[in-house]
Amino acid sequence: MAYLLGYDAGSSFVKAVLLDAETGRAVASASSPPEEMPISAPCPGWAEQDPGMWWEHLKRATALLGERERSALGEVKAIGISYQMHGLVVTDKALRPLRPSIIWCDSRAVGTGEEAFRLLREEECLGCLLNSPGNFTASRLRWLRDHEPEVYRETRWAMLPGDWLAARMTGAAATTPSGLSEMILWDFLEDRPAERVMERLGIDPRLLPPLVPTFSVQGELRRETAEELGIPAGIPVAYRAGDQPNNAFSLRVLDPGEAAATAGTSGVVYGVSDRRASDRESRVNVFLHVNHAPGRARYGLLVCVNGAGILYRWLKGNLGRDAGWDYRRMDEMAAAVPVGAEGLVFLPYGNGAERTLSNRNPGASLHGLDLNLHRREHLLRAAQEGIAFALGYGLEIMEGMGFRAEGIRAGEANMFKSPVFQEAFAAVTGARLEIYATDGAQGAARGAGVGAGLYRDPAEAFTGLERVAVVECAGKRKEAYREAYARWRRALESQV
Repeated sequence: MAYLLGYDAGSSFVKAVLLDAETGRAVASASSPPEEMPISAPCPGWAEQDPGMWWEHLKRATALLGERERSALGEVKAIGISYQMHGLVVTDKALRPLRPSIIWCDSRAVGTGEEAFRLLREEECLGCLLNSPGNFTASRLRWLRDHEPEVYRETRWAMLPGDWLAARMTGAAATTPSGLSEMILWDFLEDRPAERVMERLGIDPRLLPPLVPTFSVQGELRRETAEELGIPAGIPVAYRAGDQPNNAFSLRVLDPGEAAATAGTSGVVYGVSDRRASDRESRVNVFLHVNHAPGRARYGLLVCVNGAGILYRWLKGNLGRDAGWDYRRMDEMAAAVPVGAEGLVFLPYGNGAERTLSNRNPGASLHGLDLNLHRREHLLRAAQEGIAFALGYGLEIMEGMGFRAEGIRAGEANMFKSPVFQEAFAAVTGARLEIYATDGAQGAARGAGVGAGLYRDPAEAFTGLERVAVVECAGKRKEAYREAYARWRRALESQV
């Protein structure tokens, strides 16, 4: 038997899965910790995590797999890693982190990115990088140079979270073209690392790790690391990708016009295009998709809403703690309220600077609250609709760039477990929503199978992928959602 081990290392949990390479079916999965990992905020707008914490929970998730499928864990042929995008991990030459990671929802580098945009000029940013430096990894590295020079001087490698986890396994620093594009350090015109951009920003290009293909043998599991994880040494790490490109891959979103969506802590719509284009306001970000290749361009167009599932979690913790709510009970309560929450509007922001709002952070807010009418159920319905509407608003921006998606695929996870959210999303996007029984860890496992040569190409890796639902919205309910979305848009425009 041959099994594939996939990890999805987010900012809340590390999930691990064992996939049967022949059937494409998950035989065991586990996640750690039981509750979300903490995010440190030493200053307002900051968000940091200790990379060592990710490693401890990766080990714990692997141990849980071993408790369930010990024999399968001993037959793993390749490892794949999905990771939270845009984080910055700086290490010394021994791969030891020099400070906590600056993670995706940290806002400290917004001003640095604006300064870099002025320095590089719009033509170079949007023509060469297809993005503004914004609040991304390159800006965070420049911020580190300016504000923590002693750490910057000690830095040997500047890596993404998944790069560091892979290096922790193999002992070798590396990154991918797709990874550099999410750092905003890829030259789309020359199809190579944007070293001259780094030089103009005063960042040493030698801090970038060597490049490896997304699907490839990128190193082998060291003996000491194998002992920590309880699996055989020498297994290849054969795939790594940021969580959103990987989520799209996990849903078999590979070709132009196909799109994927997620709604975990943040919410994302991610579409694939073969056209090199940029949004002049940098509300949509463009990355190399996992299957991009010279002569066969595949670009990932991404809109992100930071305040998605984190809003629902906030409601659970602050309204439902004493009542013992779980998310499925909250979904049932939301479903008891009519479409539009009887006029209540929830703007789901408040988790850092929002790209779709041109890096503004208006905070989360309620509008139209009637103290004689609205109850907790209305808050829950308005929150689910507000998150779906924010994603629909982002998709409209993508459509302005020429992207059209008749169908959107999502995994049966997080907010997409809720029938209310599924219907609201289908209504506001006008798309046919397909729900699949998969997740990012399964995508990472399938990617590892491609990289290790167990599958001939990405398309062959999807045996066993199961579609569990198709959601469409029409008639009077769709019209009710359109009216609710129009109210939501008016509330947003009054804030920004």
